[in-house]
Amino acid sequence: MKRDNSSFSPLFLSLFGLFLTCLLVSNVIAGRLILVFGQALPSAVILFPITYILGDVFTEVYGFGRTRRVIWAGFAANLLMSLVFLAAIALPAPSFFKDREAYATVLGMTPRIVLASLIAYWAGEFANSITLSLMKKATGGRYLWTRTISSTVVGQGLDTAIFIAIGFAALVPPGVLIQMMVAQYLFKVGYEVILTPLTYLVVGAVKRKEGLDTFDTGTVYNPFGIGAE
Repeated sequence: MKRDNSSFSPLFLSLFGLFLTCLLVSNVIAGRLILVFGQALPSAVILFPITYILGDVFTEVYGFGRTRRVIWAGFAANLLMSLVFLAAIALPAPSFFKDREAYATVLGMTPRIVLASLIAYWAGEFANSITLSLMKKATGGRYLWTRTISSTVVGQGLDTAIFIAIGFAALVPPGVLIQMMVAQYLFKVGYEVILTPLTYLVVGAVKRKEGLDTFDTGTVYNPFGIGAE
């Protein structure tokens, strides 16, 4: 089933807004560490996996072309937010403002972490979308759970490995680096596996509402093909 790709439905825009919200909030809270089963993890793990679930919904329902636009919009929003935070921290503050250090501690990100976040997000989200799209065609649209889980395994694997490697290499011992990667990766994948029934419900509801179930027949999976469906 196809629809005019030049327009965006209210439901698509709502999901897009939720995606951006989850992405940006995850990056804001990432500096706060939490303990999960005795393992220290960034608090972003609470919300960031939702972006992958929404990425699955976009690809499954609307196809890779539209998902590509969503991913690039998220990249641009994340970059803009990071640059604004860095600028706000760098600009001089009035003498009566006493919380400059606290503000910088909460919202400050080193250029290295910003770079790690952007590259990891870009690679992970595109890997997730392409994997799901290819598997949908291979399975004839059946076995949604195999696509959502497999795409997460690939996408979150890239995301986690790239972010930890760029952000923390040479700052922590190699053993700790591997431990951080494994712990975050297992948590994120497990998160989506547990929420698979919810993913089924959301995908089914969106397909019925939109009257749409896109198969990316003949699609060229070029992340830079902005505007091409």
